[in-house]
Amino acid sequence: MKLRNFLYSSLVIFLLFIVACSNSKKEYATMLIYGGTIYTVDSTSTNVEAVAIKKNKIIFTGKLIEAEQYKNNQTELIDLKGKTMTPGLIEGHGHFMGLGYNELNLDLMNTTSYEDIVDAVAKRVKTAKPGEWITGRGWHQSKWDSISGETVKGFQTHDMLSEVSPNNPVYLRHASGHAGFANAKAMEISGLQNLAKEGIKNYDIEGGEVIVDEFGRPTGVFNERAQSLITRHIPEKTPKTDIQAFELAVSACHKNGITSFHDAGIPKETISLYEKMKTAGKMNTRIYAMLTGWDKELLEEWYTKGPLIDTDNLLTIRSVKLNCDGALGSRGAWLLEPYTDRPDHYGHETLPMDFVKKTALDGLKNGFQVCSHAIGDRANKEILDRYELAFNDIPEKAKNHRFRIEHAQHLHPDDIPRFSELGVIPAMQAIHMSSDRPWAIDRLGEKRIKEGAYMWQALLKSGIPIVNGTDVPVEPLNPIASFYASVSRKTLKGLPEGGYEPEQKMTRAQALKSYTLDAAYGAFEEDIKGSISIGKLADFTIYSQDLMTVEENAILNTEIVMTIFDGNIVYSKKE
Repeated sequence: MKLRNFLYSSLVIFLLFIVACSNSKKEYATMLIYGGTIYTVDSTSTNVEAVAIKKNKIIFTGKLIEAEQYKNNQTELIDLKGKTMTPGLIEGHGHFMGLGYNELNLDLMNTTSYEDIVDAVAKRVKTAKPGEWITGRGWHQSKWDSISGETVKGFQTHDMLSEVSPNNPVYLRHASGHAGFANAKAMEISGLQNLAKEGIKNYDIEGGEVIVDEFGRPTGVFNERAQSLITRHIPEKTPKTDIQAFELAVSACHKNGITSFHDAGIPKETISLYEKMKTAGKMNTRIYAMLTGWDKELLEEWYTKGPLIDTDNLLTIRSVKLNCDGALGSRGAWLLEPYTDRPDHYGHETLPMDFVKKTALDGLKNGFQVCSHAIGDRANKEILDRYELAFNDIPEKAKNHRFRIEHAQHLHPDDIPRFSELGVIPAMQAIHMSSDRPWAIDRLGEKRIKEGAYMWQALLKSGIPIVNGTDVPVEPLNPIASFYASVSRKTLKGLPEGGYEPEQKMTRAQALKSYTLDAAYGAFEEDIKGSISIGKLADFTIYSQDLMTVEENAILNTEIVMTIFDGNIVYSKKE
């Protein structure tokens, strides 16, 4: 009997000890979020009532009553008040410093006519120093209501621009970044104004084109690699303006609910800037950077030292960006058949395909993902061919390559299933369909548009994920607009009724996943972000309304009301 009592007492003491130990080790949340609709993009539990985080990691998702156990008097409580939360949005293809510099320079994205450009430049001339370069980006002649004055090959000429800025050189990049527009002063500085006088009727540059009139005079438009004839004379950016642009880009990300950014092609100088910003504690957006492929020395340097997988999950460098053709807007996209509205022209191969294969092999050998810009059907086909050759050459290195094609905008029908077969990820910006489709049919004709342009659902059904984004500053950094385009296939004006080629629409679940978990997969980061799951990073985007259930015509009214990055509120819209 005494032995039984002793054993019983010992058991009670042991259990009390276990409970005391467990209580002493209990995990408390630094933030508890509840009170709204929470979409996790986690297949095990797609919706939850509450999320608890500790510092920058998620420690609980589930019912609010269960989440209460993680609360103490130090826990910050976030009541969504009926609003909607998703994982932090990931910009799957953009140009981070371009976003920042677009804030500093002339932003021509919303211009609707040549006169708008002229007026913007005339206004800047009044405050510019004598001889100071005026630069900007965002014009797109195919989106204008009309083009005034003379046109050559579908583009405006420089006369009106030169008239308002006779003493300040001007260079304005096309929205796509694949063409530029210079005034007479800029061409004079570049030594290009006297082509006709010297008897030169054309000026070819490998991978590019100077648009000239019937007399051989430059019109001011420079296509693809011909842009370097002007840009090499534009003064370099300064460390001060770089920091300004960086900080403006971070702020723009926060306002748009973007917590991670795939930066599509950066040089050595930008890598150095990012490292400095990280050291200074200013890297408040997670950047997945692609090395610019034109700098062979930079590539060799990184092949030697290997990928940078940041343990702080702020700056990762493990991919290479190749620019292999141009854009549809400037007729630079490389096509298998000529342009419908320019029958003598196939676009431009802006990078030798032998170099694409070499880079693919080097990437596989050294642990780098290769991401190739391709818009035209020939560019896409040629790149898939080179990727496939590389995969076959060293199959043991190609098991989890996750190579990408950036844009994959126009595909030959035979190449659509090849993405899934080869495991090549299409990084496609849905907003391009919305803004380009009304005039893209003039470039490609109805048959090519219907069979191979913006083939989202066909690619998804083949079994390959799509990485979504905006290609900022080609388009505004607005994920709501891109989400709307993904699910509606309409312009931002709501046209046409039913959408363009509606069979290729994404579902809302697919569109959200393309901006979160699938985008994370495209950067080898699906284990740390992209869904609201225990153990993942505490990055969240909060919206004014439920974009998953609201009427389609009301999606564009959705606002970002809060952005949480690394467990901290970095943006909150003022009521």
